[in-house]
Amino acid sequence: MERITGSDGARARALATMTWEEVRDLDRARAVAILPVGAIEAHGPHLPLSTDVVISEAMARAGAERLAADGVETVVLPPLVYTAAPFAAEFPGTLSVRPETVTALVVDLARALTAQGWRALALANAHLDPTHVGALRAAASEASHAGLLPVVFPDITRRRLAERLTEEFRSGACHAGQYETSIVLSVDASLVREELRGALPPVAASLTDAIRAGLGTFTAAGGERAYFGDPAAASAEEGARTTEVLGALLEEAVIGALESGES
Repeated sequence: MERITGSDGARARALATMTWEEVRDLDRARAVAILPVGAIEAHGPHLPLSTDVVISEAMARAGAERLAADGVETVVLPPLVYTAAPFAAEFPGTLSVRPETVTALVVDLARALTAQGWRALALANAHLDPTHVGALRAAASEASHAGLLPVVFPDITRRRLAERLTEEFRSGACHAGQYETSIVLSVDASLVREELRGALPPVAASLTDAIRAGLGTFTAAGGERAYFGDPAAASAEEGARTTEVLGALLEEAVIGALESGES
């Protein structure tokens, strides 16, 4: 990831491309670390297993750019790519780990960042499996109880935030559908198998309804090819707009947490 410069000159950088001396010289007491969180998980026949990682990194970049314009120093961490993905575990290529592992890893990262004097850790999450989301909520709670730096988690599965996203997202029929495919198209269209996407019929089954009904796999929910929604209707233009909204949600959550901590 390249450096991102806001209107006031504040910069967002990628931790992995920095040297240890550059991190040493960073004013970490004023810097927010952003962790993109995704999964290696089946996303239909047309999207790569890394789709959630692609989306989370796009969200992190958009949020970092907005925060840089606000004058908030940000550093984007390497993404968390392995997580709990039981809904898709039946599909080859999906690599699911225990939710306790995810919680422990995020808390340990928060502990390491706290020890180095960072201001906050923000989670740019694009993986919506309820087991995974629960693991992130638990991590934020545990970090708070342990007196670590704030872990900011704008949970887009919450109605208040979901209402700002697309109609398909709100319907719950959005895994590898128009919503996610549009974002991937806007980031890197070469990742999308176009010869397959255009011929995929819509799958209207709602994962939200499936979860409420106690179902636990994509197949049981009606997604036999690991997608829900309408991939054929996706566009890069929609994806770019959605990414900006995701960046705004991250920005607002971080600013709110920082202002709360200063009051």
